[in-house]
Amino acid sequence: MHMKIDLRSDTVTVPDQGMLDAMMCAKVGDDVFGEDETVSKLEHKLAAMFNMEAGLFCPSGTMTNQIAIKCFTKPMDEVICDQSSHVYRYEGGGIAYHSMASVRLLNGSRGILTPELIEAEINEENIHYPNTSLVVLENTVNKGGGACYKLSQIEPIHTLCNIKGLKLHLDGARIFNALIATGDHAASYGRYFDGISVCLSKGLGAPVGSVLLGSKETIKNANKIRKAFGGGMHQAGFLAAAGIYALDHNIARLAIDHKHAKALADALNSVDYVASVLPVETNIVVFEVAEGIKASAVVHHLAEKGILCNTTGPRTVRMVTHLNISEEMIDRTVENIIHLHLSAHK
Repeated sequence: MHMKIDLRSDTVTVPDQGMLDAMMCAKVGDDVFGEDETVSKLEHKLAAMFNMEAGLFCPSGTMTNQIAIKCFTKPMDEVICDQSSHVYRYEGGGIAYHSMASVRLLNGSRGILTPELIEAEINEENIHYPNTSLVVLENTVNKGGGACYKLSQIEPIHTLCNIKGLKLHLDGARIFNALIATGDHAASYGRYFDGISVCLSKGLGAPVGSVLLGSKETIKNANKIRKAFGGGMHQAGFLAAAGIYALDHNIARLAIDHKHAKALADALNSVDYVASVLPVETNIVVFEVAEGIKASAVVHHLAEKGILCNTTGPRTVRMVTHLNISEEMIDRTVENIIHLHLSAHK
């Protein structure tokens, strides 16, 4: 029987014994009444890490992003983001549904936006146009193969938003992967963003949850929106404790995931059934198969060997490394990548 190697996403992680122990020992209360001290500890801990005033614990990154967009827009406004961004592609049309805002899609390089791209698409005041009010960045960029912003790229975008009177939100789904890759510091982020969504349930390994960071005023408004979204949780400290444990134990080790991703990329670059591999900066590997090969065929053949990954298009495949993937699993995957033979007519 094959060892199961699950590279479909870093959301598939399960808590280790240390995290489970922390969860079971959590001091809890009713968080809707503001009485869960473990939830409050997590919110304050992350706010301090990113040098922001307050935080709000939510069930998912989709919820934190959608709450932020609703906080920073009004109906008939427009949100600027990359065409590949999670808030546009993978959040169920939430921008239209929750905020009644339109979206201006840009074509960044692997999802990375620049001030020049953004400025050209900011609407002037005109009865025919929606009011541009918000820019959303994603770090790392999922569809961009884990591409990440450096703070030196974020600063001029922040300056532009200030000049134009726009809010700036960060979908920080894999923000700690970006910080490990760039060497930037979390505390520097607070001065640039009006809102930051920090996910705990991907590379950090917590089972559930994201935290929205912002000003006290923003988080007060966000708390009410969370309630209306059905996101008010009661004894949520059991989940928040997992997030605290993840922050204390699982950030530095993300470098291992990045090393593993590079090993996979090296193997993929060496075989003739792969046409190209996006540059690997963090823990996501996206590759395009050669002409005449189907991405689904690669996924199928690897699955037969116990290696799970996903297609992201007819000719593209994604692999994601995480804390439940060992060096032995990477070696096994590399061996199977190298020894997999596919002909173009299949």
